[in-house]
Amino acid sequence: MTPPQTWRRYAGVAALGISVLVINSCTAIDSTSKAKGASDKPVHIQEPSTQEEMLLAMLQGPDIAAISTAIERQGGKVTHELGLISGIGASLTRSQLDRVVEDVKTITRVIDDLAWEPEPELVIDEQCTLRSAIQLNWNGATANWVLYNKGDAPIAVTRLAFEWYEELGQLSELRVDNKEKPLEMDTTRASATWSGAPSLSIEAHDQLTLSLTFEASPVEQASAQNKLAFTAAISDECESKLVPSYPEPAADSYFAAVSGVNLLHRQGITGRGINVAILDSGLWEEPKELQRNTAGQPRVIARYDAIQGKEVDEAVDDSGHGTHMTSVLARSSAVTRKVSREPSYRGIAPDVGIVAVKAIGETGQAGFLDLVRGIQWVVDNRARFNIRVLNLSFASRPRWPYWQDPVNQALMRAWKAGIFITAAAGNEGPEPMTVGSPGNLPYLLTVGAVTDSWTESDRNDDYIPDFSSRGPTPMGHIKPEIVAYGGHIAGIVPPTSALAKQFPEYLLDTGEFVMTGTSQASALVAGLAALALQVEPSVTNDELKCMFTTSAEPAIEQDGRYAYSPFTQGEGLINVQRAITIGFSQCGNGVLDLEAELERGQHFYGPAVFSEDAPPTLSEQNLYIHERPSEKGQSATRRWGVNEHLQRLEEKPSEKPIDWYQIYIQEAERMKAQALQKP
Repeated sequence: MTPPQTWRRYAGVAALGISVLVINSCTAIDSTSKAKGASDKPVHIQEPSTQEEMLLAMLQGPDIAAISTAIERQGGKVTHELGLISGIGASLTRSQLDRVVEDVKTITRVIDDLAWEPEPELVIDEQCTLRSAIQLNWNGATANWVLYNKGDAPIAVTRLAFEWYEELGQLSELRVDNKEKPLEMDTTRASATWSGAPSLSIEAHDQLTLSLTFEASPVEQASAQNKLAFTAAISDECESKLVPSYPEPAADSYFAAVSGVNLLHRQGITGRGINVAILDSGLWEEPKELQRNTAGQPRVIARYDAIQGKEVDEAVDDSGHGTHMTSVLARSSAVTRKVSREPSYRGIAPDVGIVAVKAIGETGQAGFLDLVRGIQWVVDNRARFNIRVLNLSFASRPRWPYWQDPVNQALMRAWKAGIFITAAAGNEGPEPMTVGSPGNLPYLLTVGAVTDSWTESDRNDDYIPDFSSRGPTPMGHIKPEIVAYGGHIAGIVPPTSALAKQFPEYLLDTGEFVMTGTSQASALVAGLAALALQVEPSVTNDELKCMFTTSAEPAIEQDGRYAYSPFTQGEGLINVQRAITIGFSQCGNGVLDLEAELERGQHFYGPAVFSEDAPPTLSEQNLYIHERPSEKGQSATRRWGVNEHLQRLEEKPSEKPIDWYQIYIQEAERMKAQALQKP
């Protein structure tokens, strides 16, 4: 028995091809009623009390030239020409807007409140502002650990606890900011605690350094961090712990290795010939790893500033986010740790061509109109720059059904134009229905996050963290479709960027910046798409999406049920090698019909079942999904993929609830058939 087919296909269709005039459409849409098929109606909101308040509006209709002329005739200013979605962006007053609508009878839609910001990747918890450096700095036998106060008021550290491995010997002293007098601690052979008065004060937006001196120096400093347990606390509810580390962070980024692309790199599959657009905050063209490919050749093909609305010589990245995404996708430096087999690279697709599109500002702010303008430029210049993939590592709470969202309207046309699109699910989990826009668009590939718990070779502690947004969408679609590694991803940011300045605790001594989120997972999958397209350049968007989803490896419990709901893991963890070898290309987007969507106004609902007093469900999901939440970290019962699930069983499993053995046989036969087809 296998899960109902509607789990793997979008179901439901509504013919909603009505011309609608919507004023102040930022009103929240009731997701339950919409999923049941409620039709669109004009939304009327009370007008602002100040009639001459300047508005940033978008007007849509079949005659955008007439709309533009009317705006200028009424004294307004046209800010964006968005022919891709038959829209005009304008700055004008309420009275001017009313006169334009009265003047141009063919206007079908008006949105007069376009304020929008993507969900921040790194958020400060105002209730607990204590943070600690992600990496220890060693000086001989002394480990320096920096604590930060990220808040606007002073805090006091009241408790410290340390555990270490015996090879380091005893802890001889603990100093604070290299002051002459060390702290007095309760110490054993391999542990120490401190709690006393006066407490250690950290001023607002300041830091202090704890220096722990041991009897012996560690043989390998990065590996030593994995064997240490350091905790600092300001209260029982607020503490910060030293995180683990990869063994050689200066020699490898590791996310490429755990994603399984090293084998492809060694076979010359590096994304060469595929150009990828990154719609984000811009790009710092770091001269060695981003500006140039593995052969040292320039590979930044074009730069467009959607905020200014023009091609530029440099898409300055004041934020750092766009540069980090680009480095995940395309970093071209070689892995140098001893256990690697050359050639292997620190980015997923180190030879792709890069198209930098800036639409997000220094603090993460973005405008709908700028995003649409950026997408429109990508579509208009697809052939000119041979753009095949577009990455969208941002998310915001959906304000409209997917087909009314201006960004999604543009993305549907980009998908139709042949541009494969990856989007972040968002970082608003673990509650249901937290997938953001544009990840709520059913056509593109939406990506959730998995963390490997800093262990490259052990998949049993890989899990989906709480922050990764969950589905379904308000229209009932299963999102994300897949998950990918997005935990503690080391990458490049400009040294003077907002991220580097605001979050120094995430900087490594190499200058790299460590971030966690579905943004990183989406950029990683965009790189995987480039690798797959190098191998299979003729596949369509729908075919490639199908290859990724049908070959993904779900998390499976020992009883044979899914460890996570499809609303959490989609089809499972992406595996590009499996996608290329056994992924099916003929499943597309199920009953979705992009032509019907764009040409006839048909819109589609997913298989989620909504009720007023319970979370969204899927038909018969209790038969297929384990009722116990899966562990965070090491699990004795969760396995990723059919092969690993079957290997841990002592005997052939029964057919219920899911016949994984039969699925395994089918995959083996398909792999054998593929091998026979090779010359």
